[in-house]
Amino acid sequence: MQTKKTYTVQEATQKMEHYCAYQERCHQEVRQKLEAMHMIPEAIDVIVVHLLEHNYLNESRYAKTFVSGKFRIKKWGRGRMAYVLKQKGLSKININEALAEISDAEYIEVFHGLAEKKANSIKESNVFKKRKKLIDYLLYRGWESHLVYEKASELIR
Repeated sequence: MQTKKTYTVQEATQKMEHYCAYQERCHQEVRQKLEAMHMIPEAIDVIVVHLLEHNYLNESRYAKTFVSGKFRIKKWGRGRMAYVLKQKGLSKININEALAEISDAEYIEVFHGLAEKKANSIKESNVFKKRKKLIDYLLYRGWESHLVYEKASELIR
């Protein structure tokens, strides 16, 4: 029989401070971690309030960091970033504020670079299949459909 480790509120709070200091976290991730540690709901609420008061948890900061990373590193479009943040339980205000951090010029520049790179890498002789692969790739990454279809028509004739 395996016994599960139990934590005092003090120990769990300290653990969560380290967890949040290491990397930006959203409320949902912290709650899931605490539930995995078998903490009771009252203790979870106390710990989350402590983390908020001491600025370990900040949804606005989390959203901005998330958007910045996914856009610059993974080259996701606004659609996918907004969808994932919504899944994580962030407010519409925080999501829109974070997405507004990306300048339109930079957004379009990254989109064109990604589309051209992908179009050149698709090894398909059938024009329609090639265009479909490019469109599917860009839509999956969350780019707006009007941009995707325009660019696909421009690149693959």
